[in-house]
Amino acid sequence: MEINVNGTTIWYEKTGAGEPLILLHGNGESHGIFSEAIPLLAERFTVYATDTRGHGKSAPAGVFHYTDMAEDMAAFIGALALEKPAVYGFSDGGITALLLALRHPDLPSRIAVSGANLRPGGLTRAFLKDSRRGYRKTQDPLTKLMLTEPHISLRDLKKIRVPVLVTAGEHDLVRERHTLRIARALPCGTLKIFAGETHESYIVNSTKFVPALISFLS
Repeated sequence: MEINVNGTTIWYEKTGAGEPLILLHGNGESHGIFSEAIPLLAERFTVYATDTRGHGKSAPAGVFHYTDMAEDMAAFIGALALEKPAVYGFSDGGITALLLALRHPDLPSRIAVSGANLRPGGLTRAFLKDSRRGYRKTQDPLTKLMLTEPHISLRDLKKIRVPVLVTAGEHDLVRERHTLRIARALPCGTLKIFAGETHESYIVNSTKFVPALISFLS
């Protein structure tokens, strides 16, 4: 399905029944990364799996900003008249979820984020080095996004009053200390580190994160 919001067209898949749950994928991906998880989540929730702007089947975009993605989701919630949806975001989707809760505190009931960072420096040096090298060759706007944004402070996080689940893999691209700071700064934050997992191994085409998410949302 498609919906026009905030000056762009967002494609989404609606599945299941129950309280609304929005899924947000990461950089350069689509809702398809949740293909294994959606059937399980749809047993308990009405799942809205979106393709964010410039991704998947949504309208193309030449420039990317996390604040635009957050405003897209705010408009998406309003256009579909979703009442207090839960929002789950992986990587860039997690950043978008945090910004949504900051900019529109009355919209989500709770959020969960996996592998999210507050600034580019929250990522590992090796990943940043590889990304800079890649950007010099490709000038990819999605790579530029990761290298220049977001800019969220710990003080900002203290303003988020809804419950937040923060997860990361033991071997994540986000520095462990950075993830710990995020969880500790949130007034209602809960932290879970997935042992032995990487940034995406327990999320992309996986159901490993589903029990923790369902437990948190329930």
